Amino acid sequence: MKTPPSKTLDQLRSRRWFADAGMRGFAHRQRMQQQGVRREDVMDRPVVAIINTWSDLSPCHAHLRERAESVKRGILLAGGFPVELPAMSLGEVMVKPTTMLYRNFLAMEVEELLRSLPCDGAVILAGCDKTTPGTLMGAISMDIPTIFCPAGPMLNDRHVKGGVSRTVGAGTHTRIFWDEYQAGNIDAAEWQHLESRMTRAPGTCNTMGTASTMTGIVEALGLTLPGASSIPAMDSAHTRMATDCGERIVGMIWEDCKPSTLLSACSFHNATAVQMALGGSTNAAVHIIAMARRAGVPLTLDDLDAIGRKVPVLANLFPSGDRLMEDFYYAGGLPALMQQIRPHLALDAMTVNGRSIGDNIASAEVLDAQVIRPLDNPVTDAGALAVLRGNLAPEGAVIKPSAASKNLLRHSGKALVFDNQPQMLAAMADPDLDCDANTVLVLRNAGPVGAPGMPEWGNLPIPKKLLKAGVRDMLRLSDARMSGTHYGTCVLHIAPESAVGGPLALVRTGDTITLDVAARSLHLDVSDDELARRRAAWSAPAQPFQRGFTWLYQQHVTQAHEGCDFDFLHGTQATPEPVIF
Repeated sequence: MKTPPSKTLDQLRSRRWFADAGMRGFAHRQRMQQQGVRREDVMDRPVVAIINTWSDLSPCHAHLRERAESVKRGILLAGGFPVELPAMSLGEVMVKPTTMLYRNFLAMEVEELLRSLPCDGAVILAGCDKTTPGTLMGAISMDIPTIFCPAGPMLNDRHVKGGVSRTVGAGTHTRIFWDEYQAGNIDAAEWQHLESRMTRAPGTCNTMGTASTMTGIVEALGLTLPGASSIPAMDSAHTRMATDCGERIVGMIWEDCKPSTLLSACSFHNATAVQMALGGSTNAAVHIIAMARRAGVPLTLDDLDAIGRKVPVLANLFPSGDRLMEDFYYAGGLPALMQQIRPHLALDAMTVNGRSIGDNIASAEVLDAQVIRPLDNPVTDAGALAVLRGNLAPEGAVIKPSAASKNLLRHSGKALVFDNQPQMLAAMADPDLDCDANTVLVLRNAGPVGAPGMPEWGNLPIPKKLLKAGVRDMLRLSDARMSGTHYGTCVLHIAPESAVGGPLALVRTGDTITLDVAARSLHLDVSDDELARRRAAWSAPAQPFQRGFTWLYQQHVTQAHEGCDFDFLHGTQATPEPVIF
C-alpha cells in the first residue's frame, strides 16, 4: 500500500523559485525554457537533483553518466523532473596528495549545491572511497529527501600461473604482487600483464576496501534500496536499481522522508555492526563518526570498539578472507549478511523504501555459506576493528586484527622512526638498513594536519632486504590511514597526531614500543619525565601552505577520533534557506 503524500505541490521547496509571481519567478522559468524545458515541467512536478561524481579520471565512476540516465528515467516515470548536477569526483588513485584532503570539500559542495538551487530531493551517484561519506555528510546537513545510488564493485579477474588459476582483484592483490615483484618472485613481463588485467571493468575495488565498506554502511543506515550496495557495477541489475532509485526519490519527496527522519543512534549501531561483520576498512572509523556527528548522533571510538568485540567477521572477503565482491553478490549480498547478524541489529530502524531493516531482510538467505558465514563459524577469531589506547595514543588508535598477523597482535620491539614518507621510502631500499623482523616501523607527520589530509600511508612498506629474506609483515605505526584493501599489522589513526604535538612526535629510534591488542594497549616504554623533557624541546613542523583550501583544512580539521570533519560543520544547527530577490 502506498504511503499517502504528506506534502502538497505548494509546499515543495522548488516552488520558491518557480511559482513566484514576480520578476524573479519569471526569470527562473524563462531560463529553464531557454534550455527547452516546458513551463509545466518545473511548475507541476518536484525537482530532483542527481548529484553525479562521474569523471574521466575516476575509473570507479566511469559508468555513472549512463546510470544518471537510468535515474532520470525513474524520476520521469514517477512524475518528477530530473536535473543533473556534477560534483567533485574523488577518484581514489588519481587524486593527490590524498582524496581525504578533499572529502570535506565534497561535503560542502553537495550541501551548498542542494541549498543554493531549486531542489526538492536528491539522488546521489557515488561509491569510490571518500565520495560516499563526503556526499552524504553534505546531504545529511542539508536534510532534504535523499537516496544513495552506489557505484558498485568491479568484476573479478583470474590470474593463471604454473597451471594454477586464482581469482584476483584490485588493491589487496596489488600489494601482494608488488611485494613478490620486489622480492624477485615476479618478472617484469608478468608484472605488466597483471597491470592490464586486474582491474578489467568500471566499478569500485572488489575487495572489502573502503568503497564497499562505506556503501555497505550506507545501506545499513537505511539510505539505499535493499541490496543496492552489493550489485556489481556492470551487472544489468545495477542499471535497474538506478531506475528504481529515481522512481523512489519522488515518493520520498511527497512523504518528506529526509535523512533526519531516518537516521538515529539505532541506525548507526546497525551500520557499525555491519562494518564489523563485513571485515570493513579501518577508514570507516573516521567516516562513520563524521557522518554521525552531522546527524547529531554522538558516536565515539569506544562505541565502535564495543561492537567490534561482539560482532565477528562473517564476510569471507579480501583482505580478511579470500573471496571478492562479485562472489559476495552471488552469495546473497548485504541483506543475507544482515540476516546472519540479525540478533545484533535494531530491526525497527526505518529505510528509504518506507520499510524497516527487519522487513527488508526478512526473506534474505545465504546462497553460499563459504562466502557469508554464520555467527558460529566466523572467517577469523580476530575482529575487524580494535581501538587502542595508552601513552602513545591517549585519544585512541585503531587496528584491523582480522587482517593482521596473529603472532604480532602482542609484540614488543625497537622503534625505527621516519619523519616523512620520502625519507621512509628511500630507507626501504637500503640494503644496510638497521632493522629486523621484530623492529617496529614508525611514520609520523602523516595525520590530518601534518601530511596534510591524513593520506593512506599507514601500510608502511616492508624493507626490501627483509622481503628478500621472506618477511611479509611487521608491526607498523603511524598517524596516517591505510587503504581498506591493504593488510598487515598496522596501527593507524594515532591521536592526537604528531604534527599537533601528540606523543608520536616524541618517539625516537631505539625506543621500545609494546602492542597488546587483547588488552587494547599501545605503550611507549619511556618514562614520563623523559617524555616531558622531549616535549619541552619539541617544535611544530613548518607548514608551507599559506592560502587556499589546504590552508583552510589545516586550520579547521578535527583529529581522527573526531571524524576529521571541519569544526564549523559539526552538529545539526539550521542554516537559513537562501533569500530569493
